[in-house]
Amino acid sequence: MVIFKFFLPHKDALVATCILVVVLVCVGSISNLLIRKIGRRRHINEARISLICRYISVSLFLLGILIEAFILGAKFEDIAVIFSSVFAILGIALFAVWSILSNVTSGIIMFFNFPYKIGDKIEIHDKDFPIKAIIEDIRAFQLHLRLDNGDLVTYPNNFLLQKAVTLVEKDALDTEFDDEGSGAT
Repeated sequence: MVIFKFFLPHKDALVATCILVVVLVCVGSISNLLIRKIGRRRHINEARISLICRYISVSLFLLGILIEAFILGAKFEDIAVIFSSVFAILGIALFAVWSILSNVTSGIIMFFNFPYKIGDKIEIHDKDFPIKAIIEDIRAFQLHLRLDNGDLVTYPNNFLLQKAVTLVEKDALDTEFDDEGSGAT
């Protein structure tokens, strides 16, 4: 009976919270399903697909916390003060690591809009350090490129979006293994 007296005045907030949770879970599931479907259709590495899904899940979680604060009666002014304080601190902290954020943002852009995939041989037209290599891995911060001499080069994602890139050979990694296999017999 005591529990009933506690929940009765908060009935509307509890119903709204349940609706919020159901909506966020549905939106999260649908968005993760769509991202996985797009990723598989474009033959994107499963690790990259999982990373983007994680970004979406964290974003939805933070959005849910914000909406829940309003459901529980927080005023816009209170939320604005908290967010402005948090963003001021984050702004100062993130200014020091802006290149990391730039690389992560570039990694997200590359997930949805990158014409090359793992195994393709590309040429990066950089006047100081031109690179012709096979894409070995595409990560959140950088690409792993394998040069013809066997050296591994990590190349930041944000630089790749700023430079001209040419596709030298599609699926060069498969071709390279086929050449090595045929020479052994």
